[in-house]
Amino acid sequence: MNTEERKHWISWMATIAEGVAGVMAVEGGVPASQSVPDPGPSRRRHPLTETEKRIIEHQGTEPPFSGRFVSFFEQGTYVCRKCGEPLFRSEDKFDAGCGWPCFDDSLPDAVRSIRQNSGQRTEITCAHCGGHLGHLFSGERMTPKNMRYCVNSLSLDFQPAPQPVIAGHMS
Repeated sequence: MNTEERKHWISWMATIAEGVAGVMAVEGGVPASQSVPDPGPSRRRHPLTETEKRIIEHQGTEPPFSGRFVSFFEQGTYVCRKCGEPLFRSEDKFDAGCGWPCFDDSLPDAVRSIRQNSGQRTEITCAHCGGHLGHLFSGERMTPKNMRYCVNSLSLDFQPAPQPVIAGHMS
């Protein structure tokens, strides 16, 4: 594939992803940015893209199997894409086969659960900035903890675990 074809492909994929995310956004959702204070420039990693805003601030959903963390199992901590607060440990991540990264636990006081649609669904948000993460499911018996935090990859960033220093191999 030449450079021109690659640019066209990337542009086309971005257009499709934005369109799908817009269609999948919850109708009538109130943007988190209207009711939750901005985390400020010191906490924000980098500006959100339009697709990230649609998902994080307008309760959207990314297409299944499209996110970078679906099949990602490195050791470290998953943090909120909007404010950088730690949310999940890699040890709590598992493959649910549903197309989104899933965890059976969150860090203490990091994630807030909000019942939706007369209790039929439970939205999960960052407890610090209110950014939409995804949904919480229980009773599926996928793990011993019996919980599934189903999260949009675009709502997350990843901080790798520090590598141990091996004696005699200093950099």
